[in-house]
Amino acid sequence: EKTLEATRNNEGLTVVLANGDVLEVVRGACVAHAGGFFEIEGTDGTLRRVPIPTYRMPEVAKRSACYHATPGMELVDLFGGAEGTLGVITGAILGLLPEPARFFAWASFAEEAHALAAVARLREASGARQGLEVAAIESLDRRCLELLREDGVDREHGVRLPSDAATTLLIEVEFPAAADPSTSLEELGRLLEVAGALDPIEIALPEERTRAEHLLALREAVPLAVNRRIAALQQAGEPEVHKTAADMIVPFEHLPAMMARYREGFTRRGLDHALWGHISDGNIHANAIPRSKRDVELGEEAILEFGREAIRLGGCPLSEHGVGRSPVKQALLRELYGEAGIAEMRQVKAALDPDGKLSPGVLFPR
Repeated sequence: EKTLEATRNNEGLTVVLANGDVLEVVRGACVAHAGGFFEIEGTDGTLRRVPIPTYRMPEVAKRSACYHATPGMELVDLFGGAEGTLGVITGAILGLLPEPARFFAWASFAEEAHALAAVARLREASGARQGLEVAAIESLDRRCLELLREDGVDREHGVRLPSDAATTLLIEVEFPAAADPSTSLEELGRLLEVAGALDPIEIALPEERTRAEHLLALREAVPLAVNRRIAALQQAGEPEVHKTAADMIVPFEHLPAMMARYREGFTRRGLDHALWGHISDGNIHANAIPRSKRDVELGEEAILEFGREAIRLGGCPLSEHGVGRSPVKQALLRELYGEAGIAEMRQVKAALDPDGKLSPGVLFPR
């Protein structure tokens, strides 16, 4: 019966708790008590009360910042994103959607401000359903494009990177499978022209799957290029140099200010850096490219500064990749919810795993 219910709701989890109890949690089956807690009955008949934290979560498209907490929430949402600290997820029921038809566009701009304005126009046009459904927009800044040229990735994939480009956008447009993409193509071309996109604009139509793969590979090659440079330093006798990056999101209207803050903070510290990411969500990966242990220290200092600014702007300093055992990310979590919020999270942890068996050191220091 539970399996059928989960299938109808397209969401369910099988969770093993620290004491060995197995929960079959499905959407709609367990909603929080009005007093702000869940009650879970164990196999031995004991009733376990799990409090819901009272902190307010940032209202942004992505959050990966510890335990979900909203009034009237469902139990299934408590375990997603808990990073294994509340239970071990051994099964999940997920809903699938049919894959739409899509094409990709690769457009460059002489100024970052022009690219941000183009994204704003595309978001607005897509929201108005004017024959254009933009599914996602990725961005690469000038330093990202330099990394691609330095490694020869642009030549490998046959994509020209204009030398005067400050920002390049990779735009994914969806349309009904049976529809003609020409309307979407025309609207996209018009908006990019108005926004001042440089020539040429690369297009990969639905039937040009290899071309689309080349464009996507360019985007993925940027973090690989940064990782390659860090690995080379480690092998050259700098083992303490490691990846130093932020994964933050702010409401899109505040993204220009946040981008300026990233650049100012890195530049003030003399750090080589590259910014890329999911620009249409307001989610940017701001990466220092360290050359020494001192650069790593300065980069982590900058990330804490950026986190405070993202919070001030109504965003989240932990957007996609969670907290884990990283001291910097655990510090960002404290910045977001304060010591009182951390104490509430620990109460949730204690209710479900009083002996601290699961994922020790994750989210909270030991």
